[in-house]
Amino acid sequence: MMPLVLTPLRQIPLVQPGDAIARLVASAVRSSGLELMDEDIFVITQKIVSKSEGRFVNLAAITPSSEAIAMALRSEKDPRFVELVLRETNAVLRTRPGTLIVEHKLGFVCANAGIDHSNVQSQGGNPEDWVLLLPENPDASADRIRAELQAEFSKKIGVLIIDSHGRAWRIGTVGVAIGFSGIPGIVDFRGKPDMFGYTLRVTQVAAADELAAAASLLMGQAAENIPVVHVRGFPYPLREGSLKELIRPKELDLFR
Repeated sequence: MMPLVLTPLRQIPLVQPGDAIARLVASAVRSSGLELMDEDIFVITQKIVSKSEGRFVNLAAITPSSEAIAMALRSEKDPRFVELVLRETNAVLRTRPGTLIVEHKLGFVCANAGIDHSNVQSQGGNPEDWVLLLPENPDASADRIRAELQAEFSKKIGVLIIDSHGRAWRIGTVGVAIGFSGIPGIVDFRGKPDMFGYTLRVTQVAAADELAAAASLLMGQAAENIPVVHVRGFPYPLREGSLKELIRPKELDLFR
């Protein structure tokens, strides 16, 4: 089996609305001297995808609803920010000072609808008022980036878009998949034997999330400026996949 090798691409400039992510990644690949192979994967932070898609919002332009104002009192957050969270969610699941736990419109559960202020450059006016939303459709974003990179390099590759999420049962954030193309979300081992011949009955590996966490170690969370990681040696065959594979059905979610 080929060893798993993750290589940070450090040549990505600060991304602006309208920038083509695939073009920036292709340029960084050439600058780094990498020779792409079939089955290579690019892991991309959602932040640069969101920036390229113009997902900036100025809180100064947001008028909070009465619901947002009431929830802001409980969560001790800016009512304008809370209003934006409500617009990006299907439901608010938990409220506590400093955090809103919600079901995002994309189906997963996360804090504050994934809306972020860190490493978000001002688009004019008060820098403190600018925040960044998640991509509107990360799977579609991954599809587009993958198609452009495959056309550029004539190789079969995968693209994974990731974000940092907390977990209900553990402390700290970890990289997770929020959209992908050309890679499996879940690898199902049910029905296969273990090393002693026992038939596995429940084991399903969240392969996309495992890769997201590995790449997130290199990307960092502060000023590292590593928004793309090249991956070689992913231990599972590439195939078409989507975020829906990783979303636990509500009736099986014990934390709700």
